[in-house]
Amino acid sequence: MLEVKNLNVSYGITPILRDVSFNIRQGEIIALLGSNGAGKTTLVNTIMGMLKPVSGDIVFQGEHIENMPPHEIVKRGVAQVPEGRKIFPYISVRDNLFLGAFSKEAWSKRNDSAEWVYSLFPLLKERRNMPARTLSGGEQQMLVIGRGLMSHPRLIMVDEPSLGLAPKLLSEVYNILRKFREEKITTLISEQNARQALTISDRGYVLENGRVVLTDSSDKLLGSELVKEAYLGR
Repeated sequence: MLEVKNLNVSYGITPILRDVSFNIRQGEIIALLGSNGAGKTTLVNTIMGMLKPVSGDIVFQGEHIENMPPHEIVKRGVAQVPEGRKIFPYISVRDNLFLGAFSKEAWSKRNDSAEWVYSLFPLLKERRNMPARTLSGGEQQMLVIGRGLMSHPRLIMVDEPSLGLAPKLLSEVYNILRKFREEKITTLISEQNARQALTISDRGYVLENGRVVLTDSSDKLLGSELVKEAYLGR
């Protein structure tokens, strides 16, 4: 579904990603692991069209998208859930969701899509008429994930979903991400919390200093000494 080949990205003259290659097959959940500053968010933003690569290819469903603007990439079925729970605080939960129905087709189905999101996140339905700023941190994370789903993406990229969440809320959010497999939504999870991401994913890639240094099945990565020492506190 998605293939990234020899991707190089810089901020000015400073290289951030160096010859990054990876792929995602349809229906997979992929964990993109790395410490803060490893290049995970840069990679997600580049796939989304917010950053342009110096070189390399990004091919989504057989089409090169590396030079497309973000709105065209969204139309082709890619959605991003940004890190840091970026909500519109003073409008309602429902209107926050509607902002995710970007395309003309998605907008025409926004009410049905919202009901689908509410079925995944019942708390959002209870609070749909409340200002988004009144939600807890975990509920705000649910809201931005739900907003990403409003365009019915073929691929959704969730950046640092565990950031700042208490363990109970983290478990709730990951239970939802696990359901994406049942909904046949291909998913890329960019995470520092390796254990959480590898528990629900099929395969993983480890980024260090802008390079992919390790890739394997999630089960094998959980048993990897490098992953244990760097990300599992052993």
